[in-house]
Amino acid sequence: MAYLLLLIGFILLIKGADYFVEGASGIAKLLRVPPILIGLTIVAFGTSSPEAAVSIRAAVNGNNGIALGNVVGSNVFNISLIIGITAMLNPLQVERETVRKEIPFTLLASILLLVLVSDTLLQGLAINQITMGDGLVLGCFFLIFMFYLLEVALHSRERDEEMTAFCPKTMGKNVLFTAGGLAAIISGGELVVRSSTTIAKTLGMSETMIGLTIVAVGTSLPELITSVTAAVKKQSEIAVGNIVGSNIFNILFVLGISSAIHPIRVDPKIFFDIRLMILYTAILLIFSRTHHKISRKEGFVLLLSYLFYAVHVILRG
Repeated sequence: MAYLLLLIGFILLIKGADYFVEGASGIAKLLRVPPILIGLTIVAFGTSSPEAAVSIRAAVNGNNGIALGNVVGSNVFNISLIIGITAMLNPLQVERETVRKEIPFTLLASILLLVLVSDTLLQGLAINQITMGDGLVLGCFFLIFMFYLLEVALHSRERDEEMTAFCPKTMGKNVLFTAGGLAAIISGGELVVRSSTTIAKTLGMSETMIGLTIVAVGTSLPELITSVTAAVKKQSEIAVGNIVGSNIFNILFVLGISSAIHPIRVDPKIFFDIRLMILYTAILLIFSRTHHKISRKEGFVLLLSYLFYAVHVILRG
């Protein structure tokens, strides 16, 4: 029964995120928002809403191992497998500003997370945890990022054809799609947390382990679908912006809110995964700086590396 509920929860998350992104993107087009900004905000936050729903629900229920594992696992999945697949389908052009500002900010957020969870090493405390105070720090950095995006929106004069294209839905329908999608995401998040926790206990898996694997992959499916679709349509700005924005949103907003609700105790095993997340972000920055493009070969390297990582996590247990 738990497996069935998990499947239903994922379906609600994926379809909910799909409707949420469609409605929110429609609103953005009607308001004439630049494409890269759509990728970094509306699409990124929309596709990351499953992670938010699952992690916040896990924090409320006290299953914080799932919350942290979900975010770290999703971010690794996003950069390695999703960027890898999309680049192999169609080489991804990366905006100059994304290389200079957004990806370095993602790297900064990843390093900040490592610093905040290293209580034993840096402060000599008995346990490592993300406290409520740490959550407020993450939240402040998220506000800085939002302020930066607001500045980009106000000063951007680019008007792509996609922005001026006819939007088939009215504002009312777009709002309805957005609200309905959000409701499905919240419901799906509840089912995923409840059922995955039951499965973890049955199989003897830790909450962090199941967060890094089943939950991380499941909640990242909207990012995968969105980025692949954008790559096929040769909308690289949305594909890359989606992943970069999602990773920033996951660390700063999702973990910020989750730890503010309830402190997150850190499993020592996840330090390897956090460092790997930082390494992947650095690799993404390096790949993006080469002619401002992620090639098919670079995409293959990222994809292959994720397969090795997945085997490592499963064998590690």
